[in-house]
Amino acid sequence: MKNFFYTFFKTDITRKKQTETSQGLVTEEMVINMGPQHPSTHGVLRLELITDGEVVKEVVPHIGYMHRCFEKHAEKLDYQQIIPFVDRIDYLSAMNSEHAYVMGVERLLGLTDKIPKRIEYIRVLVAELNRIASHLLAIGTFGIDIGAVTAFLWCLRDREHILNLLEWVSGARLLYNYIWVGGLFFELPPQYEERVAEFAQYFKPKIRELEILLSENPIFIARTANIGVLPLTTAINYGVTGPVLRGSGLKYDLRKVQGYSVYPELDFEIPIGKGEMGAVGDCWDRYKVRVEEIKQSVKIIEQCVEVLLHKHKRSPDFDPRALCPSRIRPEVEELYSSAENPRGELGFYFIAERQKSIPFRCKARGPSFCNLSVLPALCQNVLIADLVAILGSIDIVLCEVDR
Repeated sequence: MKNFFYTFFKTDITRKKQTETSQGLVTEEMVINMGPQHPSTHGVLRLELITDGEVVKEVVPHIGYMHRCFEKHAEKLDYQQIIPFVDRIDYLSAMNSEHAYVMGVERLLGLTDKIPKRIEYIRVLVAELNRIASHLLAIGTFGIDIGAVTAFLWCLRDREHILNLLEWVSGARLLYNYIWVGGLFFELPPQYEERVAEFAQYFKPKIRELEILLSENPIFIARTANIGVLPLTTAINYGVTGPVLRGSGLKYDLRKVQGYSVYPELDFEIPIGKGEMGAVGDCWDRYKVRVEEIKQSVKIIEQCVEVLLHKHKRSPDFDPRALCPSRIRPEVEELYSSAENPRGELGFYFIAERQKSIPFRCKARGPSFCNLSVLPALCQNVLIADLVAILGSIDIVLCEVDR
């Protein structure tokens, strides 16, 4: 403890820099700690700010307060048992995380082309529902970070409908363990497709109401336009993905680029930042991309419901667990698989041992870690209040950073 305080105060003193203003006043830079429990840091994160008055000169993120030891757990569990731990990497988009992981294991087993179409469409359906729920929370918390309390309440209200639907299908509200290797835990409940279609019709006008509340709000625009501008070259150099990358103007979405599952059979667009209110890649564009992605997810959900009701209908003798292996014996020894999570590219690198049901290595590539790494580049010479807006626009989950 003594060494910790010595190091901290030593750092504080060495970073102090005196400057003289034109009026002859002497000012000093100050080290301020934001966190690790600040309500606007979206998790157990400490930001070390080097400030000159209200202006942030430098930001140093400090992580590691919430290690989940996912990769160490994965060395002791078989492939099917790892799925509940995958849920906890990004607890706001557990269905999407399961989908990414399971597709990787199915590639190890050579099952990719054997999965029934009905299962594939159900997977996409629940994953897109979870994507909307995740984006709603991102937009709501982003709004409340800069003072838009009503938007937060409206987003949570509509997110609750989605959580009810996901609870109905899986039995859980947050951590689902629903998408299994080779299939699904359960078939959809009776009338589930019709209920999802009703939700889509209810929700589409709500998106417009949310846009009136935020997108056309001059105060919200002033707090986000031209703030935290992320140039495309910088975004690529830092390896950011997801809405943060697309907000900088690059049309890159793994659902289109890799065309996994049944996404090639679905009609949807990839929204990108266009600098409508300011510069391309600012906080406004990152917010707007998420709003547009919600609209596209609703479009995907409606197409999935249509296919499940009329083309790949439910059948009394359909078993969603028919291809689920009791013991997983990989055929491929090394593989990387990734998918488009609400926050970007979630990847899993497997090192498998032939005929062994426990992976030798299961390395997760979380998008929040790379997206957080760009924060220092975005927060030079900004106000402290703008730093909170920039962090909110990145939309990180610390469990994924400290996985």
